[in-house]
Amino acid sequence: MLFLKNIPSADPDKELIEKYKASGSLDILGELYQRYMDLVYGVCLKYLRQPEDAKDCVLNIFEELVGKLKKYDVDNFKAWLYQLTKNHCLMKLRKQKILPVNIDLSFMQSEENVHLDDEMQKEKNFKQMQFCLGQLTDQQRQVIELFYLNNKCYKEIAEITAIEINRVRSFIQNGRRNLKICMEKALGEMQEGKIK
Repeated sequence: MLFLKNIPSADPDKELIEKYKASGSLDILGELYQRYMDLVYGVCLKYLRQPEDAKDCVLNIFEELVGKLKKYDVDNFKAWLYQLTKNHCLMKLRKQKILPVNIDLSFMQSEENVHLDDEMQKEKNFKQMQFCLGQLTDQQRQVIELFYLNNKCYKEIAEITAIEINRVRSFIQNGRRNLKICMEKALGEMQEGKIK
């Protein structure tokens, strides 16, 4: 990619992050990002399913990193970047209102894959996702939306909501479980013809 021109160093991710935060050098950030571009592209392709869209997202995520990496203390860059990439793709799909049927399963790291190509089915699923979000408690819904759809970390969510950080974790865990149960129930009812 254009922003990658130096020979990679042997510096651990954490050292490169510190160097980037200190200098703001895009070369350093590019060197760090290059290590995981295949991962980012793979995640984008999984969610967006179009190679050109996935390539665009790889560039967009790099641009996102320029600001975001300076704001956060990142201990495990690979895991953090994976979550950032996943959330970026989910936000893109949400804006296009074409959330995939397996959205609940994929962001909860389930092994199940449900493929429905029919656009009307996707729209029904989007409505079902909105319905299931509405079934969560107010606090669960709020933290789930902030975490998965707005790319907020636990600390930010705690600051925004004034909820203690351990309770934020608990609300995300329980909300995710309840959302998954609701979506799986809805998918089962759809397949049985109970929901149109």
